[in-house]
Amino acid sequence: MEQEIKERKRRRDSSRVNRPRGNSFVADYADGGERPPVGLGFRSAAGVWIFVAMMVAFAAVSCGQHRTTARVPVASTPNTPQGGEESAGVVPPGGASSGASGNTATIDGTGAHVGPVPAGEGAGVRSRGPVEQGIASWYGVPYHGRRASNGEVYDMYKFTAAHRTLPFNTVVRVTNLANEKQVDLRIIDRGPFVDDRIIDLSLAGARAIDMVGPGTARVKVEIVSAPGNESVTKGRFAVQVGAFADRANAERLRERLAGDYEHISIQDTTGPTGRLFRVRVGSEPNENAAQKLGNKLSAETGLHTFVIRLDDAQASSAPGSGL
Repeated sequence: MEQEIKERKRRRDSSRVNRPRGNSFVADYADGGERPPVGLGFRSAAGVWIFVAMMVAFAAVSCGQHRTTARVPVASTPNTPQGGEESAGVVPPGGASSGASGNTATIDGTGAHVGPVPAGEGAGVRSRGPVEQGIASWYGVPYHGRRASNGEVYDMYKFTAAHRTLPFNTVVRVTNLANEKQVDLRIIDRGPFVDDRIIDLSLAGARAIDMVGPGTARVKVEIVSAPGNESVTKGRFAVQVGAFADRANAERLRERLAGDYEHISIQDTTGPTGRLFRVRVGSEPNENAAQKLGNKLSAETGLHTFVIRLDDAQASSAPGSGL
């Protein structure tokens, strides 16, 4: 009897160990099986998504507060006033008279009609002098705010230009031959002193004919009006043979040429980095005579030459001027 009781107790204990239990830790791990993967749980997952949303919102706000502004590359050489770039640091003044709008014709301080020529209205212009075709460039900083060759302060947001031989205050019509856009500009400065370039436009002028980005364009230059309605070919002309930041170098070149050439002068002008001393030879009665002198100088000395108009002060003191 006692033996039977022990046997029943042994069987009961054995069934308690081996029987599955739905909520028992032992049932999951007693047989040495792999532990199932544990997820993040609802609270942990919600926390991650809230953090991600906060980071996205912060990035969006930061990007909105740091906008960038595109800049047009600047390209210039030490002895040339051509530009090719627009400065992002200079803000154009308001008003059409300043040329800031870039698409409004206006009357400048001298009474000249300047600015963009509306499409279809420029075909009937009759040039009051020789028509030129060649490469135009434009100039801005660092010349903006400095004295131009005619004495007025250069404002790159006005419709002006630089030319080597046309009288100051001549109004020219410049046509971009690539797109037929036209602009009228007043000559106030001398240049450009680069081979094959015939005119330097202000920033406003370059904008009017879509030339800012490229920096240069092939153009046609016609004369709309001349000061006093006089011939633009009238005057005296010289040959520029050099330009130096150091006056001593200009003096040495003058001494070198003095034995063979007459009427050598040094003009104190403004360059891209400050003062520039230009050496000029001759006082010729017209451009053709000056060009012949320039060819002779190039052949005999190897110097690079440009024909340039002798402006009022220089022409009046030049021998043979009759003034």
